[in-house]
Amino acid sequence: MTLHHCTLTLHDNVFFATREMGILYETEKYLHNWAISYALFNVDYIPVPYRLQGEATQKPSYLDANSEQNLLYLNQAEIYVFPAQPLHWSYQVNTFKAAQVAYYGKSKQFGDKGADRNYPINYGRAKELAVGSQYRTYIIAPETIKIPRWIRLGKWAAKVQVEVIPIPESVLSPSSGEYICQHPLNPLDLPRDTRLLLYNRIVMPPVSLVSQAQLRGEFWQSKDKEWKSFKSQFPELPESICLPRGAFYGASHVATAS
Repeated sequence: MTLHHCTLTLHDNVFFATREMGILYETEKYLHNWAISYALFNVDYIPVPYRLQGEATQKPSYLDANSEQNLLYLNQAEIYVFPAQPLHWSYQVNTFKAAQVAYYGKSKQFGDKGADRNYPINYGRAKELAVGSQYRTYIIAPETIKIPRWIRLGKWAAKVQVEVIPIPESVLSPSSGEYICQHPLNPLDLPRDTRLLLYNRIVMPPVSLVSQAQLRGEFWQSKDKEWKSFKSQFPELPESICLPRGAFYGASHVATAS
């Protein structure tokens, strides 16, 4: 198994409806690891159904083993993607016309009361992550895995460039005990013997993430001397790495269910 450092660069605006506040639809600055996982490994590792019908069209299937399209396939392939941490980012706010349907607002023609200006009364604003924003994430996968150089991400299928640096095991050491992880984590994917002690919560669907977390358990830690030597070849790497060991999709969910 190899740890891969990945830099994601947005070449289009990326939009997720993380928060809906009236007519404003806001995108969180973090990228959820489940969304990145689908973007990276759909088709090749996660089956894509030709068509969904009935209840399956609206039912979340991230950890549903009975669903054709779920993340558990990546567990079988020994692949895990961490959430993406923003390195530098900016936003762009775009205004769009919303559908004039009964559940959203009353349909009105121009000139009617409440629509006396020359634009639709039903509209919204999308706060999107702007072109040029950069992110860092890590992928645990076999050495033979092929990580795509370009992916499509978000509601608008935005184009994102992926630059990968494989990290040799010689610069990492396995440790256990209490540690602080500066990289965002998905608490549902942490192994059952790992305990979250302190953390900042990142509220976003489908599962809230945590950042600046203090944990207890097994983890990978970069070796000071070896890491500095390796980092001198790749300035984009962080000053150090500290990541939980044994993370996989739905780890806590599986432990609770069992």
